[in-house]
Amino acid sequence: MSAHDRAPAARRGRDRKAVVLPAPPGRPAAEGPRPRCAVVGGGIAGIAAATALAERGVRVTLYERETALGGRLAGWPTELADGSAVTMSRGFHAFFRQYYNLRGLLRRVDPGLDGLRPLPDYPLRHSSGLHDSFARVPRTPPWSAVGFTALSPSFGVRDLARMNPRAALPLLDVRVPEIHRRYDDVSALELLDRIRFPAAARHLAFEVFSRSFFADPAELSAAELALMFHIYFLGSSEGLLFDVPDEPYPQALWDPLGRYLEGHGVDIRTGTAVTGLRPDPRGGHLIDTARAASEHADGVVLALDTAGLRTLTAASPHLGDGAWRARIGRLRTAPPFLVSRIWLDRPVAAHRPGFLGTSGYGPLDNISVLDAWEGEAARWAAKTGGAVLELHAYAADPATPPEALSHTLSEQLRRVYPETSAARVVDRRDEWRQDCPLFAVGGGADRPTVDTPDPTVTVAGDLVRTDLPVALMERAATTGFLAANAHLRRWGLRGQTLWTVPDRGRSGLLRLLARHFGEG
Repeated sequence: MSAHDRAPAARRGRDRKAVVLPAPPGRPAAEGPRPRCAVVGGGIAGIAAATALAERGVRVTLYERETALGGRLAGWPTELADGSAVTMSRGFHAFFRQYYNLRGLLRRVDPGLDGLRPLPDYPLRHSSGLHDSFARVPRTPPWSAVGFTALSPSFGVRDLARMNPRAALPLLDVRVPEIHRRYDDVSALELLDRIRFPAAARHLAFEVFSRSFFADPAELSAAELALMFHIYFLGSSEGLLFDVPDEPYPQALWDPLGRYLEGHGVDIRTGTAVTGLRPDPRGGHLIDTARAASEHADGVVLALDTAGLRTLTAASPHLGDGAWRARIGRLRTAPPFLVSRIWLDRPVAAHRPGFLGTSGYGPLDNISVLDAWEGEAARWAAKTGGAVLELHAYAADPATPPEALSHTLSEQLRRVYPETSAARVVDRRDEWRQDCPLFAVGGGADRPTVDTPDPTVTVAGDLVRTDLPVALMERAATTGFLAANAHLRRWGLRGQTLWTVPDRGRSGLLRLLARHFGEG
């Protein structure tokens, strides 16, 4: 039994109203013939599932199409024009304090989370000159909302008078899955219109947040936006500040977790795509790959992105039933996004934040100064006297050539940080991707749940629909553990304890107001 197994199920956060989901009961470890489980996909969800299974003695094979673990947070080596060896990735991700289960996964290899570095603020800037900050906003709702409104220049007295409080009240008592029934057929943009948020506040705060789902607010389900409000702002006292890994993702996260999994007997097959699943006449499944003979598994966790799940389902005629397969076939990916990482020959101004959300600067959604917080980037900057910046553009027009969009991002960077106009670009890398799930208006019913029509197959990932208040990376980690728990329960083995932010509004009075006076 590992030290993790012996440790109490600590909340590991500051919110006393966080909710615990006790581990499904069972034996502490598999005995006798140990069950075999195939985990398909080596991102956060797959790693979480493999971890929970392997810790109970299940024989796990982890298949990953790419050459490294990490999924959409993977990294890979590259050489710059100046000969420097560096790590490239798909860019900045915020590790919020509400991500209890993701952080619990990381604690397997970093018990104190010493590899995560806090950023002091989450600043937002509009091209009109308006700025917002969350550093001084109280963490605990409803004072967080009151504080943000009072401190933000985006909210004027007249703006507040024009708002529709009845439309906003349901946001004070978000519950899953009820929030999906209430808002899934409404767009995030329509919800903001109903509430009559001031235009400046909408641009600075809420559109910035909604685009973190890689979707335009007009396409994003209002249920996801409302859930985001609850998780990060109105339902949790962890606040909107976050941590970032202090080294590139492989070194900080995936290499240590890979070693941890191998230490628990997991057979990690990177560079191995699963091409199909077939029923095994002896029971269970046969896992087909292009690299080896078919292998038997008693259970399967599908921890794939949207396109991967659609493709594997289409190639596996016996997987699920007709209705389930049809729903999987209707899943959509979000519009493409671009990450431009730029190595400059001189630093940016010393007061520039490590991360800045932007609005009104064309397609530019945020700027990261990597050398302010990532060790590898800081070492390169110290050696060369330069800077390492990262520019993000979400929900891009698919018809826009990536090279043209990259050029536009650089132009907007010079508007935001004028000192970069004089800098020479030592090198740059552009990542144009389109593989994030789209939480489209009216699409909630099609999203898979952890359970499938076949109890020996489960699904995990940030695309999964769950009755827990989780999103983004935390949804991936949580559903990975839930997918593992379903198999562990079948095999009579103890599962993984989980935590979430509060599963309803924090205040009884506000819940009462939302129930009796809220619209919808």
